[in-house]
Amino acid sequence: MSQTSVVERFLRYVAYDTQSSETSDTYPSTEKQLDLLRLLVDELKALGLADATMDEHGYVMATVPATSSKAGVPVIGFIAHVDTSPEMSGAGVKPILHRNYQGQDLVLPDDPTAVLRPSELPYLTKRIGDDIITASGTTLLGSDNKSGVAEIMAAAEYLMAHPEIAHGPIRIGFTPDEEVGAGTKHFDVAKFGAKYAYTMDGGPRGEIEYESFSADAMTITFQGRNTHPGYAKGVMVNSIKVAADFIHRLPKDALAPETTEGYEGYVHPYVLTPSVDKTTVKLLIRDFKTSALAEKEAWLAKLAAETVADWPGSSFEAKVDESYRNMREVLDHHPDVVENAREAIRRAGMEPVTKPIRGGTDGSKLSFMGLPTPNVFAGEQSFHSRFEWVSAQDMEKAVEVIVEIAKVWEEKT
Repeated sequence: MSQTSVVERFLRYVAYDTQSSETSDTYPSTEKQLDLLRLLVDELKALGLADATMDEHGYVMATVPATSSKAGVPVIGFIAHVDTSPEMSGAGVKPILHRNYQGQDLVLPDDPTAVLRPSELPYLTKRIGDDIITASGTTLLGSDNKSGVAEIMAAAEYLMAHPEIAHGPIRIGFTPDEEVGAGTKHFDVAKFGAKYAYTMDGGPRGEIEYESFSADAMTITFQGRNTHPGYAKGVMVNSIKVAADFIHRLPKDALAPETTEGYEGYVHPYVLTPSVDKTTVKLLIRDFKTSALAEKEAWLAKLAAETVADWPGSSFEAKVDESYRNMREVLDHHPDVVENAREAIRRAGMEPVTKPIRGGTDGSKLSFMGLPTPNVFAGEQSFHSRFEWVSAQDMEKAVEVIVEIAKVWEEKT
């Protein structure tokens, strides 16, 4: 059988508008995601993965059958999401393949103000000689996470075409709604049936990520007192001003996304719903130590209490919702999951690079749902924007790593 290149697959998949929605009350959040998911079922079946199915929630699952004669080779899964970010349009994507990139600025033709400059994109300077794929300037590209989708599909095709490669059962999963935080909402870990898994949803070649933020969402509601502004003296308490005072008390040079990096956590006010009577402030709370979330939340509650004390007649309520937890808390108990991926990366000719995810991943939630799942590079760069790009050679390396992970698990059983 002829092999379809990962680039061919990727260019085909990005033509599908699969943008998810934060305001929808359906699952998936947008019907159009199912168009690509249905295509993937058909393509998996055409490759010989006879059990490929899509369930009522849009989850696609399939199996590359084992070729190893060994008993006890664990079932390994590879997972990617089909949806693209609500932050930028994914409709009418026109991918451009810049062959043999030589370090020049890449001007995107549909909006000449959209320019990928190597002076601003250090990793682009490391991809001299690669084939760089961008969008045309008015949409995102969709590399996050259609690169991962294409890589898993290409690896499945390669393994099906090479039964002489010894490996255990390989489970494939494609999910909707990751970008709106709901990628695992209905994911059936038992049905998926893998002992360990990898999300193919990372950045530069060689990277593997196995620790993420722990995350909560905190909502602080400031209560004021409204009345007719013409007769408000001594009566009105404007909750908008109370909330503004609270926000003003947050540090300007610390504890914020714009002032932190590496392993530093933050608090981030990101939604304000104002009225004179009642104003709600929503905050993201992030730290790599789960215990530090409670410390930040207690500090914010204390800050809110100090604020309302300076505004007689006002009050506040605080509510905390758990978002996700640092996957390292699970993965440290399963060191082979990460070490086997590192070995596969080395066999593919790269040095493994480990860095913390300053955000979340479906792997975080899946790990706590009983499926230890670190994140492996897919080549994604400048995602969620019209400047998004990916190296074709990075995607090819990711396909190679998937195959090598399957081989390493079989060899080490």
